Amino acid sequence: MARVSQEHLDARRRQILSGAAHCFARNGFHGTSMQDVLKEVGLSAGAVYRYFPGKEDLIAAIADEAFDSIRRAFAEAAELTPPPTPDVLLGRVVRGVFEGQVYGLDRRTCAALVVQVWAETMRNERLARTLGEGYAGMREAWTTLVEAYRAAGLMSCDVPADDVARTLIATAQGFIAQEALFGGVEPEALENGLRGLMSMDPQKIS
Repeated sequence: MARVSQEHLDARRRQILSGAAHCFARNGFHGTSMQDVLKEVGLSAGAVYRYFPGKEDLIAAIADEAFDSIRRAFAEAAELTPPPTPDVLLGRVVRGVFEGQVYGLDRRTCAALVVQVWAETMRNERLARTLGEGYAGMREAWTTLVEAYRAAGLMSCDVPADDVARTLIATAQGFIAQEALFGGVEPEALENGLRGLMSMDPQKIS
């Protein structure tokens, strides 16, 4: 029997996740059955269940991929000297979520799918753990970047690094929520807004 390559396995897994994402975006998590996913991807039950035993596994995998994309962006930024400023990095992160993990979905639909994942954590303990771990990883990554900013002389040391991390994560989450609810929010608006806030002179305000 011919051995199936890892490349083929990865492509098949991606095909299933893409089909599931389209179903979830169209009908919601609770309105989508595994039979709907099978029909969407055009594969047998055995082929799909080999990768994902159930719907919760599909949802968790989609969430994991989104977090992996964000973690890579932070890791790459942390290696740069000096690291990119928050406006540049957050713009890069949200573009990565929308462009790298959209499974062929348009930006607003992709954002709505992310919000669905957040809402699902209210009732799904497994998904809540997945998102909790991802959130903790993002906080840790941002904290590392804050320390890199300070080492480069770009940020003062009078504010806890974790406070900065939580605020920047909340900014990205708010942008995604705006796109899901209203649409038409360009990543450039996020970058420009942050750049404007960063340009404020505390001495003039006081």
